[in-house]
Amino acid sequence: MLLETVKLAIQAIFRNALRSFLTVLGIVIGVGAVIAMVTVGQGSTEQVTADVEKLGSNMLMIMPGQDAMEGGPAGTTDQMFTIRTNNLLEEQLSVINVSAPMSMARARAVFGNENRRTDVVGTDNRYFTAARWEIARGRIFDETEIKSGKPACVIGESVRKDLFGTSDPIGEVIRIKKLSCEIVGLLKSKGASTFGSDQDDFVIMPIRTFQRRISGNTDVSLLIAAVREGVATERAKEEIEAVLREIRRIGKGEDDDFTVMDMKQIATILSGITGVLTGLLSAVAAVSLLVGGIGIMNIMLVSVTERTREIGIRLAIGAQARQVLMQFLVEAIILSLFGGLIGIVTGLGLGWVGANMLSIPFRPDPNIILLAFAFSAAVGVIFGFFPARRAAQLNPIDALRHE
Repeated sequence: MLLETVKLAIQAIFRNALRSFLTVLGIVIGVGAVIAMVTVGQGSTEQVTADVEKLGSNMLMIMPGQDAMEGGPAGTTDQMFTIRTNNLLEEQLSVINVSAPMSMARARAVFGNENRRTDVVGTDNRYFTAARWEIARGRIFDETEIKSGKPACVIGESVRKDLFGTSDPIGEVIRIKKLSCEIVGLLKSKGASTFGSDQDDFVIMPIRTFQRRISGNTDVSLLIAAVREGVATERAKEEIEAVLREIRRIGKGEDDDFTVMDMKQIATILSGITGVLTGLLSAVAAVSLLVGGIGIMNIMLVSVTERTREIGIRLAIGAQARQVLMQFLVEAIILSLFGGLIGIVTGLGLGWVGANMLSIPFRPDPNIILLAFAFSAAVGVIFGFFPARRAAQLNPIDALRHE
């Protein structure tokens, strides 16, 4: 009996194939959009975690000024660190494996007729260890270059491509502002981050060179500390905060004029942002399912009106009201399930395209796929019941009279 009902429903659907397709389009868009959004969102979250692990889950970033995310003011010039601040932290804290001072500015790097605007970073060799950078060609700075402030530099892959093409940059001289800087090393590429920023777009030089020739002051805007293996970053953070309060002579009860950020904390914040955005976009996409359900109800009401005479004949020759109800209800459910299946395929396809365009992992969630499919079936039941009930309640005599 049920098999016969399904056959009749499929015949009715394919009798008006174009209308049926347009009816389920809302379901297709809703299911597809939800699956695509969640897939891209989960891929983004995984990529954020991977990017943080590249930097090192045991890394702490120490910045002057209070945390702007907690409503504190940004760091000002008189709050900046110095190289001495960094060295004192490294000397006094056994929980730190290595700590590197950093200062940064935007400038144009020029070689021959080529140029590129890039980040110029002043630091020392401890930075390569703390941030887990590897040298692809050449070397890091020698002691003479670090102590004397000799204009040597290490460049990222993006800078190499723009300025040198396929040629070897080692030993060449580039100009940054009025400073001529010899390239001694090329870093291995890390590629784009989760949010599209280029991690290979910078030039590194000894911090004393940077301070004398680029910034014109002795400020250090950031310290990067790598915590020793086996030491919890929470413990290291507490000890760094205690020592920094002493170094900067912050009295009891006074607020810190610096911020210590754990990379795990940064990963949690970024993952939270991507999660919220994914949820919002998925909620908007889910509205299409509601629209699709209304479309199914509308077209089923039209179908009941068109087939009133057919319904009257079936009821007149002995069909029961529940059989008529089941016929139209099954038709609505099949329509929504077709839409759900097409939507799943569409959503996975869009998710794959999005993941490739954003260079993130393709991570479809089986639970979301099953939930979207079940929801599309529920839409068929809910929005198909009223038209089916209306068909079942038709008076056979009135139905036979219908033109």
